[in-house]
Amino acid sequence: MSVHSQAQRVTVPQLVASKGERKIAALTAYIAPIARLLDEAVDMLLVGDSTAMVGYALPDTLSITVETMAAHTAAVVRATRHACVIADMPFGSYQQSPAQAFANAATLLASGGASGVKLEGGQALADTTRFLVERGIPVLAHVGLMPQYVNTMGGFKAQGMTEAAARRILDDARAHAEAGAFGVVLEGISEPLAREITAALPIPTIGIGASPACDGQILVTEDILGLSGDRIPKFARRFADAGQVIRQAAQDYAQSVREETFPTLAHCFGVRPK
Repeated sequence: MSVHSQAQRVTVPQLVASKGERKIAALTAYIAPIARLLDEAVDMLLVGDSTAMVGYALPDTLSITVETMAAHTAAVVRATRHACVIADMPFGSYQQSPAQAFANAATLLASGGASGVKLEGGQALADTTRFLVERGIPVLAHVGLMPQYVNTMGGFKAQGMTEAAARRILDDARAHAEAGAFGVVLEGISEPLAREITAALPIPTIGIGASPACDGQILVTEDILGLSGDRIPKFARRFADAGQVIRQAAQDYAQSVREETFPTLAHCFGVRPK
C-alpha cells in the first residue's frame, strides 16, 4: 500500500506562492502520534535529521541514516493529510555527488512519501540542488548555522556576524534560489542578514533563530511542548508544558496500579455483567 495520502495536501507550489502573502508555519515531526496532532495547524512538517538528537538521544545529527529517515518520513506521511511533508537528507547522503544525492532523495520520496527534501550547504551544493530539481525533486535549501557542519563550524554558533560572513551566507542563499530551490531555511544568523536575504530572494525564507521578517518560521516541536528538558534554545519559546502533563499521567497510572484501582473488571475480557 502506498504511503502517499489521497487527501489534498499543501503543495510545494503553494508554499512558494505564500511569499509576501501569508506566513508559513512549520514544525518538526518524527512519529505518527505527534504528526497527527500537528497536521491541521501547520503548513509544513519537516522530518528533520534532528530526529537523531531528539528521538535517539545522540549528541549530534551526523549518524542518522537514509533508511531511518525514510521510515520516520513514511510514518509522518501516513499519519497526516494536510501539511506538506519535507524530509531532511542525512549527513553523507548527498555531498559526494549529485547522482548520490538523487538516489537517496528518490528513496525519501518514493519510500518515505515526502513532497521534497532539505539539504544543508552553501554555494558548493547549488549544483546538487539544480540536479535534483531538474529531475523532479523539490529542494528546500538550508544555510547559515548548519548542524551537519558542526565540526567545521566549531559548534552550534550564530553565523553571519561579520560583514564577510554575512556576504557569504547571502551568496549561498542566492545560489540555491537560482538553482531552483523552492525555499531556504535560515538558521542561527544575524537578524539584519535574515531580513536582507528575505527581501532579496524570490522564494520563501523559513527562519529558525533568524528574523520575524522571514516568510515563515520553523521550530523543533519538542522545544515548544516543553519536552526538551529545562533548557531551550534562545530562538525558541515554550508554548505548553506537555512534559508535566505526561509526568502526571505516568504518576497517576503507577499509583493506580500499586493501589490496585487499575485495572478493574470493566477493563477485562470474559467478565459477565452483573
